[in-house]
Amino acid sequence: MIDSHAHYDNEMFDPDREEIIEKAIEAGVTHIINAGCDIKSSQFSIELAEKFPQIYAAVGVHPHEASTCDGTTIDTLKSLAGHRKVKAIGEIGLDYHYDFSPREVQKQWFASQLRLAQSLKLPVIIHNRESHRDVLDIVKAERMNGLTGVFHCFSGSVEMARELLNLGFYIGIGGAVTFKKAQKPVEVVQYCPLDRLLIETDCPYMTPEPHRGKRNWSGYLVHVIDRIALIKGIKPVEVISATTRNAMDLFCLDV
Repeated sequence: MIDSHAHYDNEMFDPDREEIIEKAIEAGVTHIINAGCDIKSSQFSIELAEKFPQIYAAVGVHPHEASTCDGTTIDTLKSLAGHRKVKAIGEIGLDYHYDFSPREVQKQWFASQLRLAQSLKLPVIIHNRESHRDVLDIVKAERMNGLTGVFHCFSGSVEMARELLNLGFYIGIGGAVTFKKAQKPVEVVQYCPLDRLLIETDCPYMTPEPHRGKRNWSGYLVHVIDRIALIKGIKPVEVISATTRNAMDLFCLDV
């Protein structure tokens, strides 16, 4: 299993970080992409990747932190991205639910990081919350030189998924697909070809049923896998095989 989006740098893992990562590996998680949310967490992601062969890093500034960006941000991210275990630029995007950073500032730094990713020939990990139209417009405006990546914890409609698939992106599916009132994630999984899906935890957030309310971790991927298998009428091993291959291809991971 490959957890294509995690945040083991989060303070919620401070008491037992190494223990829980080892536990995930023992549970059959072969690779973890730890996504940065700002410069500090991007650096921490690289430190984790240096410590654990199974962990790889993504570096980027989350829309919540866009207001912290300055004239040095892109150069710093470019330097961090030179590390051999950095496999993506992320987590980047737009978030209109919380608006922790002004929307125009979010847009500016989202576009800048898309350009950085393309200059480095790295995929992107995109966060999109209640900002579907603007995210798509910016991706389309900035897209050149084979930009690809994943829309993580995808919350959009089938129609949006269709547009993203046509643009060459993958769809990240996490704990939301297991929620009792889940509708859009289920419809998207039904629609999306298996060769364009990634699985993720977004841990410590987005904990799947039956563990909602608890801290999420990579071992809970099995619940996402089982739900996707049920929706698609296939065996869980088929979901594991396909999503593993997809993540290996997108992030150019070591075997």
